Amino acid sequence: MHDSAVEDDFTGVPLWFKQIKTGHSSIQPQMEDVKVVMQTNFKSQCVPTYRILTHDQIKHIHTATLELLETVGVKVMYPEAVEMLADAGCRVKPDNIVQIPNWLVEACIRSAPSRITIYNRLGQAAMQLEGNKTYFGMGTDLIKTYDLDSGELRESRLSDVANAAKVADALEEIDFLGSYALPYDSPTNLMYIDSFKTQLENSIKPIFYTAAGMKDIAVINDMAAAVMGGKERLREKPIHIHYAEPLTPLLHSSGAIQKLFFCADNAVPVNYTPGMMSGASAPVTLAGAITVGNAEALSGIVLHQLRAKGAPIVSGFGMSTLDMKTSACVYGCPEYRLALSACADLYHYYGIPMWGTAGVSDAHAPDEQASMEWSMSLLMAGLDGANLIHDIGYMGQGLVGSPAALVMNAEIISYVRRVIQGFDMDAEHIGMDVIREVGPQGAFISTPHTMQHFKKEHWQPQLINRETLEPWIAQGSKTWGSKAVEKARDILETHCPLELPADVQASLETIREAAIQHLEGEHIEA
Repeated sequence: MHDSAVEDDFTGVPLWFKQIKTGHSSIQPQMEDVKVVMQTNFKSQCVPTYRILTHDQIKHIHTATLELLETVGVKVMYPEAVEMLADAGCRVKPDNIVQIPNWLVEACIRSAPSRITIYNRLGQAAMQLEGNKTYFGMGTDLIKTYDLDSGELRESRLSDVANAAKVADALEEIDFLGSYALPYDSPTNLMYIDSFKTQLENSIKPIFYTAAGMKDIAVINDMAAAVMGGKERLREKPIHIHYAEPLTPLLHSSGAIQKLFFCADNAVPVNYTPGMMSGASAPVTLAGAITVGNAEALSGIVLHQLRAKGAPIVSGFGMSTLDMKTSACVYGCPEYRLALSACADLYHYYGIPMWGTAGVSDAHAPDEQASMEWSMSLLMAGLDGANLIHDIGYMGQGLVGSPAALVMNAEIISYVRRVIQGFDMDAEHIGMDVIREVGPQGAFISTPHTMQHFKKEHWQPQLINRETLEPWIAQGSKTWGSKAVEKARDILETHCPLELPADVQASLETIREAAIQHLEGEHIEA
């Protein structure tokens, strides 16, 4: 009587439990059905996913962008481009305003390649810009550099370009180079040429570069061709990506278009993206700024694809904000991250490789603020699935750099890549046999399963502290930043980048000497 009372007393337990105990449950068949579904559709690879725009929201911004281009248009300051657009079906208004029909925009989106392969100077494929594949590298324009030896913040030099290239060459997490520093000790008419040449001499990795105009971009392309064995070989295996941009709001300058056309004509991959400042050169609202930026980017794609259908282009937009208190152009703000996430969603929808910016900070030194802003931006860029992510190690609203900052950003990138790698949930990784074998109160450390998987499952940093307190104190209480400085110094002292062949080095010197004569008397603004 007592046992029966216990079995029938279900006070306070869930209904599903009562039904199972009394044999009246329909849940068991449902659970079996779920099991079948899991067996047929279950994916064992678990990776984090993130997107900010729904499909309907993407269509909404796209439609608004098409309306802007068709009814407001863009100002095009290059007569040859205006004529080309008119011949393609655009309406040309007074003052070089060109209104672009939506069908032409969408046709040019379709003609732009969905994948661009970039090579290193050994002719090996180094980056495939497509889908959600992410690659991290440096920018091109920091006017101040922290000296590793003195700690002084000083004007950037050509030696800083060499140092940045050498450090990046040694760090596997950095996929491509930028000059990083803008060298003030190089003649202003040779600044970008010298930077490109210096990067070729100090790393095999692909180069993301800027140029002032047609004369120096042509010289830079000649240098790249000399390294690759000729212009046809360079067209087949590009090792460089040129960065140019329209002017916000809604203007394509003659210089930018000429460089865009040069890249299209020579099959040089070009990153043609606007750099907006929300609240100043773009609307203060994020949706408005994104629409304007997207119109600038898509009109650039139209110009590029009409010039050479199928030529390689990286697109998208960036959006800093104007700080209304300080009038500073803010790089590390959350609004920038949101705009870039929206950009990633849009350009995944378009199927066009996209630009991104991360590893940036408004801090003027590699301090706690810099670490926070670097980390947040790099993680979000990785989750966005942006392809060509540049400006790592930037400080001071895009004015300040340090070789140690590159080392620190490389470690953050390694962390981010472990996060976006996710983990596997198949039978081997769940390891039920091992769990059974070890059992309650057992230890997994000595099992073959642990030895087989721990290196891949558990991320291992190079510089971040994992020591307990006493050993950390005994080893000098070193901070992450101080260890990054030490590693940067060690790389510069010991790392030996692969040298260029002697004949190629001689060719670069000859090209530079010819450029001195060609550009004599010209002044290039930094």
